Amino acid sequence: MVDSQADLLQEVTMYEPLDVADGDTWPLPDQTRQITSDDRDRERRSREYEYSIEEADTDPSVDDYCDETIAVPIVHRPSIPANDMDPRQQEEADHPVREGIRCLLDNKFMRAKAIFQSNASSDPLYSLGLGVMAFMRAVMTHHPQHIDTAIRALKATYVIAEAQMSNTQRKKATPTTSFTQFFGDRGPGSSTQSGSATKASDTREKKVDYIANSILRAHVIKAEASLLISLLHLSQDSLINYVKCGLNLRRAYKSYHLVWQEYKRMGQDYTKFIDRDTVSGIQFGIGVVQLLLSSLPKSMDQINYLMGWTYDKELGIALLKLCTEGYGFRSSLASLILLAYHTVLTSFAPQLYAKEMMEHAMQCLNDAQKQHPRSCFFLFFAARLSRNTRNITLSSQAFQLASDASRGEWAEVAMRQLADYEMALNDCIQLNWESGIATFLKLEHQGYWSPAFSKYMVGACYEMLGRRTEAILAFAEVPQLIQRSVMIKQQLFYVDAYVQRKVAQYQQDGYQHLDLYLPALEILLVWNALVLMENDALTSCLALVQHALDMIYEREKLEYGLRMKELIPTSAPPNYTDHRAVLLLLKASLLNSLGKPDQSVTHLNWILDHKHLLKQDLWVVPFTYWEAGITCWHFGDRKKSRQLWEQAAHYRRYDFEHRLAIRLHLALHKCDHLKIPSPPSSTSATSLAISNHGRKRLPLA
Repeated sequence: MVDSQADLLQEVTMYEPLDVADGDTWPLPDQTRQITSDDRDRERRSREYEYSIEEADTDPSVDDYCDETIAVPIVHRPSIPANDMDPRQQEEADHPVREGIRCLLDNKFMRAKAIFQSNASSDPLYSLGLGVMAFMRAVMTHHPQHIDTAIRALKATYVIAEAQMSNTQRKKATPTTSFTQFFGDRGPGSSTQSGSATKASDTREKKVDYIANSILRAHVIKAEASLLISLLHLSQDSLINYVKCGLNLRRAYKSYHLVWQEYKRMGQDYTKFIDRDTVSGIQFGIGVVQLLLSSLPKSMDQINYLMGWTYDKELGIALLKLCTEGYGFRSSLASLILLAYHTVLTSFAPQLYAKEMMEHAMQCLNDAQKQHPRSCFFLFFAARLSRNTRNITLSSQAFQLASDASRGEWAEVAMRQLADYEMALNDCIQLNWESGIATFLKLEHQGYWSPAFSKYMVGACYEMLGRRTEAILAFAEVPQLIQRSVMIKQQLFYVDAYVQRKVAQYQQDGYQHLDLYLPALEILLVWNALVLMENDALTSCLALVQHALDMIYEREKLEYGLRMKELIPTSAPPNYTDHRAVLLLLKASLLNSLGKPDQSVTHLNWILDHKHLLKQDLWVVPFTYWEAGITCWHFGDRKKSRQLWEQAAHYRRYDFEHRLAIRLHLALHKCDHLKIPSPPSSTSATSLAISNHGRKRLPLA
């Protein structure tokens, strides 16, 4: 691990523009002056050496085109050439594809695209490289057009691989080949062959018994295309896309299973019969499938049972690590997947996984950046790692470096928008609302991800600053943006459904009760980002929450006072149950993040005691069970934590259900790893309540 923030930045970003050893000289015109310590200090502070001068590319076949679109090739099955190369010939032929992947991860996106497009209409591996590029952009932007392009490109890859496999098998099944296989290759004097020659012939027959390398290669490419398509469907968070995800995953699983059985049958001699890029494809694909199946939440775990699949997370991690060590086509992609697994899943439950996964993630990042020190993708995950360690300033710096690294290239817009969103979230974590407003406004104008969510966050940040008029104007634009989004996507995005309901809730009260809401903190609560705040920020937020709770108490006191003086008043009795529940959940989460779980028990108890009175914010109840489990985890009562998390897993149809389902799955997996037993099914809900430590009455706030 790294001792200081400065060392961490150097280890994480690996953003050295020039590599000059001690005692070397800078390339000055006179080549005489030795570099001094002052020069080195100036170089560390300056940005003038940050971007090195690239050498001109003299190869006209790899031109840096300005066209950013990905042209999906039109596939003509009969014209796809057969593949009869042996493993060593295949490795030599696939060298340009490996070069394309290297360019892709070194931020030379246009050069990589040119390499992949050069043969994408006839070779499935080239087509897969193009599909990987489209996949990366779709994951970064979440734009429907980019997702559609990626799916079409990967489907074309699947068709090309299938056609090549079919044409290869048809070519091998010629009459001459069949005659040779039946009668053998007998020449003059073959009847007097020695016993050693017979043994050699038997060995050749055993070798022929394996499936040809070209067929295995095509199967792996087919499976990988289907796997990436399933991941794109999974990211869209809708029932029909979950079904499509399962179907494509089943197709990938079938091909991977066939190749995996052949791979195991070859034993230690697999390198003689399979080229190294196909071996990396086997390790990469099956490793990703194992991690994906092990990460599905309980609500989607039925896919495994319906398909009859089994998974082993440790096997998946081991295969991906083997893939990174093989230096094949997918070695760097395997590093990217491992890094994403450690960082993204940790961000769902940092209370449980931050310390455990940080060392593995740092080791993976350092190994990857030895090969690609300036890759914008690895810089991005370095920033996510810094955030998980509560070093938000370093995280924002690394996000900016990731954005700058892709400047002037194919992924510039996608990476810049992604980094801007993450930096805006960092600004909110640091309570820097002004900067958050500027960034979310820019993202809304650019149409990134969910424009309605960006506009809602603009209003939420204005409200946190006390600028009520600007907040109301921003909230008023949210419904129109949602309508436009539905027209484009033909479905209501889950985060759009939440902000639509919240804005309707504000408008129902005529924006009279905005003082009782803390919308930006509410989003950070759902994102599980409060735990990433520094203690000073947590204390400031705690004061804001307490002020809002005091206002609820004053309003209730005033309204109940009116009912004591007037008989049958026209106004309805005060009902601030939803408002108080959200604020108390915020307060409990802040106290847990400050390391004061004993003070959160009272507030969590109040929410669970009044859960039947909640009418609008139904998501509060399962999130309260999650937070209650964290409280018990701090107390060391891990059995009760598991009870509460399993109780939360039974809730359905609430805002951000999928996000909490993943979080609960990770928590329960942690319990399984620690061998914490599951509670008996007959345990009643009452017995799961948190103790009030003998108090007869719990305070409201």
